[in-house]
Amino acid sequence: MSAVPALPRPARQWRDGELAVLLLLPIALINAIGFILPVLNLARYSFNKSRIGGGMEAVFTWENWAGLLSDPFYLELVFNSVWISLAITLTTLVVSYPIALYLHRASGSWRTFLTVLVISPLLTSAVVRTYGWIAILTDDGPVVSAIKAVGLPAPSLMFNIKGVFIGLTEILMPYMILALMAGFGRLDPRVEEAARTLGATPARTFTKVILPLTLPGIALGCLLCFVLAVSSFITPKLMGGGRVFLLATEIYDQAIVTLNWPLASTLSILVLIVFGAALWAYSAVLRRLD
Repeated sequence: MSAVPALPRPARQWRDGELAVLLLLPIALINAIGFILPVLNLARYSFNKSRIGGGMEAVFTWENWAGLLSDPFYLELVFNSVWISLAITLTTLVVSYPIALYLHRASGSWRTFLTVLVISPLLTSAVVRTYGWIAILTDDGPVVSAIKAVGLPAPSLMFNIKGVFIGLTEILMPYMILALMAGFGRLDPRVEEAARTLGATPARTFTKVILPLTLPGIALGCLLCFVLAVSSFITPKLMGGGRVFLLATEIYDQAIVTLNWPLASTLSILVLIVFGAALWAYSAVLRRLD
């Protein structure tokens, strides 16, 4: 009588929780090493004391935070950075929304061509695009020359907040358009047709149907552009000409020019706090939309 062959042992079944931990472990380690640990180290530097001529003393002190919260210059710096970034975000939204809506409604090769045009500025370095705007907006550039040609008083568009505003708005437009298009998935043309069939005017259809359905995309685009505007350094530094003081430019000056690394670390942590507030506002908006 032949022996019955042993059945193979079944493979170990992974539980959902164990599989999730296994899949998330690599990215969690990368984030811990590449982001969390450097941020914690930066936070520790913010409580160190700066030495004259550069360097730090590894002592625990609240001097940097107390000086930051009591100095009118830094309080105004934070206020200006936030409201300028909000204004740039709002302007970018107003300019980009019609483009994103048109792209969403386009079809075929025409939509592909327009999408490539929207993405193409991202293929060029922000430094190159900023220098391009400097050449356009300078006092001898085509914009100011055209304004002078029609007899209007020529404004100064360079090395002030106006130039920074224009440059950052154009640079952030592709991000806003892509974010809006990603959030337009809930927009169904049949709903618009139903509204028109029921007698709604185009303006009422937009305010009561299109705009509410596209609010998630608007929230996403505003969050992305606000974060990029607050942390932008190249455009404010070049187009501001050292006359526009924002958080990113001040961090650079403190870290590279004056070598006050503890204060630069403090300002960097403050930027992260602003980012956290923006994420909280975004989450609150999404909860209300749901």
